[in-house]
Amino acid sequence: MPRLSLYKPERGADYKFLDNQILEMFTIGGTDINIHKYIGASNPDESDATADQPRYDQSSESNIQDLLFLENRDRKYDPDIYEMRAIYNVQDIDFDLSQFGLFLSNDTLMMTIHINSSVKTLGRKIMSGDVIELPHLKDEYAENDYSVALKRFYVVEDVNRAAEGFSPTWYPHLYRLKLKQIYDGQEFKEILDLPANEEEPGGNTLRDVLSTYEKEMQINNAVVQQAEADAPLSGYDISHYYSVAYNDDGTVNLKTADDADLDASNISTDASEVTDRPDRAGYSGYLLGTKDAPNGAPYGMGIQFPRQAEQGDYFLRSDFLPNRLFRYDGRKWVNQAQDVRMTMSNEIVRNTYKTQFINNEATNDIDGETIEERQSLSKALKPKADN
Repeated sequence: MPRLSLYKPERGADYKFLDNQILEMFTIGGTDINIHKYIGASNPDESDATADQPRYDQSSESNIQDLLFLENRDRKYDPDIYEMRAIYNVQDIDFDLSQFGLFLSNDTLMMTIHINSSVKTLGRKIMSGDVIELPHLKDEYAENDYSVALKRFYVVEDVNRAAEGFSPTWYPHLYRLKLKQIYDGQEFKEILDLPANEEEPGGNTLRDVLSTYEKEMQINNAVVQQAEADAPLSGYDISHYYSVAYNDDGTVNLKTADDADLDASNISTDASEVTDRPDRAGYSGYLLGTKDAPNGAPYGMGIQFPRQAEQGDYFLRSDFLPNRLFRYDGRKWVNQAQDVRMTMSNEIVRNTYKTQFINNEATNDIDGETIEERQSLSKALKPKADN
């Protein structure tokens, strides 16, 4: 009498019977899902290929576009949409208010699909990067300006064999998928560029309906504008404080317009001044320097010092970055302050060499061709073989 065993080395009639029964359960109790099949990343031209972003001989979903960051940013999807059945536990999506910010506590879906039917439909195993659309989650009553229903798209992040999918024959029948909602990113550009209404190909796209990019940018710009109004410059503003000049013995250095030794031709001194101009601002700290002279005194500006100057005159050198304010002490020009207070926004108008280098948008005409001055190292330094 042969030994009784549920497990057999080959997948025989018992396996097929159980697999058909499990598939029937999905057919009766499952929901339809539409799959956008990932077919690989964009393959760069031979001239644009680099060591970290190579050109492959054949496009495949297993290719890695960026070997440095291990990313597939420019994803390509099959124009055909595949339909199959799936089962998952519907759950309430709640916000996690136990920490700062707005986070979803359960925005991940765990979905189960049938292995053999999914492979037969797609032509391969379902994998990370495939995008799943759930038709039964369409919102026909969304509060927006469009007449189309809001669709729900999820990207597959992980694929494993489900523990509940193992039959008594010890063979798996189910895949367990980990899904996350897609966002308006570079990876899903081909999907979001699809028409929102299939009957109107030239109308609104899925990006117009689903993306919150424009609204988030409006909120971000409003926050930045308010921040710039509240704190227009970095550091601390000491312009409303008065700096007093002192003598060597600690007394206040008085200087009025009725002094006998005052040169009448010195137009930089007026009758309102009652103290001499200080050597420097009377307050020290982090990021205090500006291009303005202490106590609002007048100053000149240029790329070289004037030939004639009186003691106490201020001059702003605009050829330094950041600009530097100097004071003439009767013998030489002494560095008074640097214009280090600047806007907190990342703008090209910030007068530093680093800003001009990073935000360089200038171009040059070389041999009739317009070349951007700012070039990435991957384009400037091409790797070459040693031989």
